[in-house]
Amino acid sequence: MEKPAAETTKGNGLGVFPEDLEYQSGFGNHFSSEAIAGALPRGQNSPLICPFGLYAEQISGTSFTSPRKLNQRSWLYRIKPSVTHEPFWPRDSSHKKLVSEFDGSNTVANPTQLRWKPVDIPDTPTDFIDGLFTICGAGSSFLRHGYAIHMYTANKSMDNCAFCNADGDFLVVPQQGRLWITTECGRLQVSPGEIAVLPQGFRFVVDLPDGPSRGYVAEVFGTHFQLPDLGPIGANGLAASRDFLAPTAWFEEHPRPGFTIVQKFGGELFNARQDFSPFNVVAWHGNYVPYKYDLSKFCPYNTVLVDHGDPSINTVLTAPTDKPGVALLDFVIFPSRWLVAEHTFRPPYYHRNCMSEFMGLIYGGYEAKADGFLPGGASLHSCMTPHGPDTKTYEATIARGYEAGPHKITDTMAFMFESFLMPRTCPWVLESPFRDHDYYQCWVGLKSHFS
Repeated sequence: MEKPAAETTKGNGLGVFPEDLEYQSGFGNHFSSEAIAGALPRGQNSPLICPFGLYAEQISGTSFTSPRKLNQRSWLYRIKPSVTHEPFWPRDSSHKKLVSEFDGSNTVANPTQLRWKPVDIPDTPTDFIDGLFTICGAGSSFLRHGYAIHMYTANKSMDNCAFCNADGDFLVVPQQGRLWITTECGRLQVSPGEIAVLPQGFRFVVDLPDGPSRGYVAEVFGTHFQLPDLGPIGANGLAASRDFLAPTAWFEEHPRPGFTIVQKFGGELFNARQDFSPFNVVAWHGNYVPYKYDLSKFCPYNTVLVDHGDPSINTVLTAPTDKPGVALLDFVIFPSRWLVAEHTFRPPYYHRNCMSEFMGLIYGGYEAKADGFLPGGASLHSCMTPHGPDTKTYEATIARGYEAGPHKITDTMAFMFESFLMPRTCPWVLESPFRDHDYYQCWVGLKSHFS
């Protein structure tokens, strides 16, 4: 069994996380990893008897007959197969704030510009599962098309249980507190300023080494995230493939009586009991795997003479549709960068968009909002709803005049989930005490400069 290196605080029943976890580098690679040398079968995926008496088990992220360039699957070699659990039963019905089927029965159509202040961390013990709640979304996990945007607030590690999302992929954006994520492929340490993608079907545990934690989650149904095409940019820039990190194999083999698998299926939660840990994968290979990315490694591009680039130039990952250039969901960031365009209004321009935009702030301030948009907060500007810089930002920008000179935006990381599907909003976030009902007033002071 793999022996951890230098050790830090214990994960919740899952051993210890090394100070320096080892990762495999690359995006979309076919990886191979062994916690014990020789555990991977040689020359075939499913021999009659696997090395060390392990079970071979495939996890498929696409249909078997998807084109080779799109096909995603991995082979896991485990001590016991994941099928060895009791039947599922509905989890405690008190958790009613997860949605994966968006219609008039459970969500609201609302074109108003919406903004929320940071949500407080709960006082009562709350783990990642119970702290997860849906903000908005569109489509259906049952129909394999759509997305959901969630947030989470938690203060305790998951205890003797693992989470499995049968509905879609999670893109997790922590804003406060590190996440120690144990998956069937190995372990990921994810800090604010990093993201993790947990593909559909993988079982995972979230530990909170720093205690209180808060963040954002985008979920896509029926597709997976990929790197955007670079077009005229050429071969390099934006997020580099080598900066995406996949885990290395790690396993535990001791009994876990009463261990619970919590499965999200159609937006509902179900429990199943088993007597062993799901993290008993001794070796694996494939291209369907959880991964992480450090947003500080993003290489931004910008206009260098006049006018303003579209936010699409800051796309880190995209979940595409069948229409070229149209995203089910884009993940876009607004990092520290130089602004140098001459004779140009440099903050984001006023616009109405056929896409819908959900924004969050990890740290720092956002260049288009002088007040009110805080780290841990969020905003939603839906399809064709006007939005743009607030009054203070506009007036301060034009007051600098044409000789503003180069200016660097520093110590900030905002992001956007953008989709061509029109979102429906959950009633609990419209009624939330953290909703900023005065958001519209940030534009009230805009006056006519016509002459």
